[in-house]
Amino acid sequence: MGKGSANMAVHSPRDPQEVGYKWPTILAIGVHVAIVVFSLISWPSRTAEPDSSSIVQATLVSTETFTDQAQQATEQQAAMNAPAEAPTEPEAPDEPSASEQQAAAEQQAAEEAAQVAAAEEAQALEAAREAAEAEAQRRAAEAAEQAEQQAAEAAEREAEAEAVAARQREVEEARRQQEAAEQQRQEEAEAERQREAEEQQRQEEAEAEREREAAEQQRQEEAEAERQREAEEQRLREEEAAQREREAEAQRQREAEDQQRREAEAERQRQAAEAAEAAMQRQLAGEAEAAANAQQAEQAANSFINIVRRAVEQAWLIPAGASDSMSATLQVRLGPSGEVLATSIVTSSGDSAFDRSVMQAVEHAAPFGELRDLPADQQRNLRQFNLRFTPGDVR
Repeated sequence: MGKGSANMAVHSPRDPQEVGYKWPTILAIGVHVAIVVFSLISWPSRTAEPDSSSIVQATLVSTETFTDQAQQATEQQAAMNAPAEAPTEPEAPDEPSASEQQAAAEQQAAEEAAQVAAAEEAQALEAAREAAEAEAQRRAAEAAEQAEQQAAEAAEREAEAEAVAARQREVEEARRQQEAAEQQRQEEAEAERQREAEEQQRQEEAEAEREREAAEQQRQEEAEAERQREAEEQRLREEEAAQREREAEAQRQREAEDQQRREAEAERQRQAAEAAEAAMQRQLAGEAEAAANAQQAEQAANSFINIVRRAVEQAWLIPAGASDSMSATLQVRLGPSGEVLATSIVTSSGDSAFDRSVMQAVEHAAPFGELRDLPADQQRNLRQFNLRFTPGDVR
């Protein structure tokens, strides 16, 4: 019962102390007291002729009071005895007939029977009153006992209710404590989840920050690498430009040197051409005089040319690979004192080393001072001449 009440109390949100058994117990006692009171009170009823059935019914418990019943019995007895006590005599009574006498006798017998019946009824009523009083006392005792029992039961129920209420309060308190503990556990779990979520968020933010820093570091490294690459490319381009500039400068220098050599060669050729032209002009101009002095001039020229040839052959270092079939013709232009002004290859041997050796031989053999010993007109004719070099002629 306690367990069931406790379970019911758990499911019911109301407090058992709000209902209790106090007022139901008082109400039950009040109802029983009212029943006993109403059983002792008889309401007025109409007067009826007593009959044989009323004697039998007198044993039943009447709701009238015993005082009223005794008074009613006395009144009924007086009513029945009234005609017999003091009958008024008529002024002139008639002689009753036989039928009337018989009727009067029957009426008197009936009245006597009624008196006997009334006495018997009074006795029955007295017995009924006594039985009713005993029954009322018994019922009062039973009601009192029942009231006491109900009060005890009510007290027991109230105590049990108090115990149930106490147990329910304990259960409720345990439930509240459990709910509070569960709430606290949930709050702690929620706080733990929030802390973990915050920790996770901090970790994610830290990881994102590290990734951002790593990305920024990588971007800076890539930017630095790009700058270095661009700087390296710029350096390479500058070096290439400088190299190209150096090469261009070297090329310009080579071209300038080639140009100078070409100009010098052109100048030498021009001078040689001028000298040849002058010589031809001189030759044409002095044909007449040359004709007169041809033999003398030819001898002098041959003598000078032979001197020059011998000097050049002595200074000529023939290259080791030169063959006797090789030949080169060299034009020589001399100054007034016999110094060499210019030399040029008129007919090349096809070997540059051989040609250079010929020119070097003339330069080494110069100057040719014998030119100053010749007459002035012959000096002009011999200041430009050609020499043919052949290794077979020298060896």
